[in-house]
Amino acid sequence: MVMAKWNNASIQIKLTISFMFTLIIILAMNLFMYMNINSMMARVDEVYVSNLNLNELSEALQTLHESVRGYLDTKGSDALDTYYRADQEYRELLESLNEQVENNPVKITEKNIKAQSEAYLGKVYETVQAKRGRNVERYKIYYDEATEIYGDIQNCIYALNNEQFKNNSGSYMILLSSLRYMEIVSTVILAFIGLINMIMVFMLTRNMTYPLIRLSRAANEVAAGNFNVEIRNVESEDEIGIVSKAFQKMVTSIQIYIQEIKNSMERESRMKEKELLMESRMREAELMTLQAQINPHFLFNTLNAGAQLAMMEGADKTTEFIENMADFFRYNIKKMNQDTTIGEEVRLVDNYIYILNVRFTGEIHFEKEVDRRVLEAKVPSMILQPIVENAVNYGIRNIDREGRIRLSVYQEGDFIYLSVWDNGIGMSEEKISQILRGELKEVDLKSNSNGIGLGNVIERLKLYTGREDVMEIRSPGKDQGTEFIVKVPLYT
Repeated sequence: MVMAKWNNASIQIKLTISFMFTLIIILAMNLFMYMNINSMMARVDEVYVSNLNLNELSEALQTLHESVRGYLDTKGSDALDTYYRADQEYRELLESLNEQVENNPVKITEKNIKAQSEAYLGKVYETVQAKRGRNVERYKIYYDEATEIYGDIQNCIYALNNEQFKNNSGSYMILLSSLRYMEIVSTVILAFIGLINMIMVFMLTRNMTYPLIRLSRAANEVAAGNFNVEIRNVESEDEIGIVSKAFQKMVTSIQIYIQEIKNSMERESRMKEKELLMESRMREAELMTLQAQINPHFLFNTLNAGAQLAMMEGADKTTEFIENMADFFRYNIKKMNQDTTIGEEVRLVDNYIYILNVRFTGEIHFEKEVDRRVLEAKVPSMILQPIVENAVNYGIRNIDREGRIRLSVYQEGDFIYLSVWDNGIGMSEEKISQILRGELKEVDLKSNSNGIGLGNVIERLKLYTGREDVMEIRSPGKDQGTEFIVKVPLYT
């Protein structure tokens, strides 16, 4: 049951469990070592505590004796306060000494030190009191007796300190040996844990990599063109097992697909005649297209011949008009399905306005304001001339006042704006909405139109820029003119 759950677990869960198991073992071992080492270090510290206590007791006794001597010499209040503090400190240290009757020589010595110290403290007190009572003979006697007891106590402390130092040194060596033994044991345990961890990692990686090796070999066979490969069933339900089964399904699907391709070959052979017929029709269409190109070339050649004839006759205006006509039609044919620049679009508008003014004897007053920094920016061909044409035909053609058209090209931020304004009849909000939504059909495709309407311009701009906000149409009202604003990204 446990083995089945392990096989069905994901690789992430397997790696996490293995890592956590190893981590728990290492943490437990470190905790065990930490507790044992701390215990031994505490015992090592306890070894020399007794020596430190005896040294403190000896220093306190010496400080007390010197404070008594200082008071006898000076009899000042500060010296008396020093004596009282030293007496209190020494009494507190005496509390740690043994006062019970035991057979242990160390304890017996401590009991004697404590008894002598009590006698010494009594003599010292009598000395101070005699000094305060100005009894010179008595305090000298008491001081000499206290000094004699002081020497005995120091000798006892020194002897006891040496004895305990010998005992403690032996205990220290034993603890040091135990610590080294613990170090060896810990090293062996860590090495054993490391070995177990390596075995676990090897087993885990082997169970993961062995199916992958078989899968890679099968993939190489498939890459070489052999689709009749089989992968042994992988018992685990982890990611490797899922990939292996998916690969087997993929190979089976490829085999089925190849068989279907073979079956379709017969169907394709039966459709060969139909394809030949379609190719024949395609060639006929290409011939018709080539035939259609003859007329524009004939028109260009005819216009060029007319321009040369007018030049020979000295008709400069006629020559200029014919050349503008030729440039206009040539641009229409060559640039219809190509990208162009804003500069070329502006020149096309200039040609178009010139031709119209020749036709209508200069009735159209044209102004332009172009930012030369954006003349080389790429745009779809035939986007300005249809807008200008719309402004002429539907804006200013039938008005009583002077017709005016203004072209503005400028840059704001990351966008280029192309504005065509006229002072014509204006446009209603409903009609503006219909044009922008592509609902208004262009019907005026007479000889005075190139056949490209506003809807066509808007749709091509949307496809070219990948944006919806490519044109804005503004009209304040009836007989107040219209402005078309094309918005093109600077970088497309």
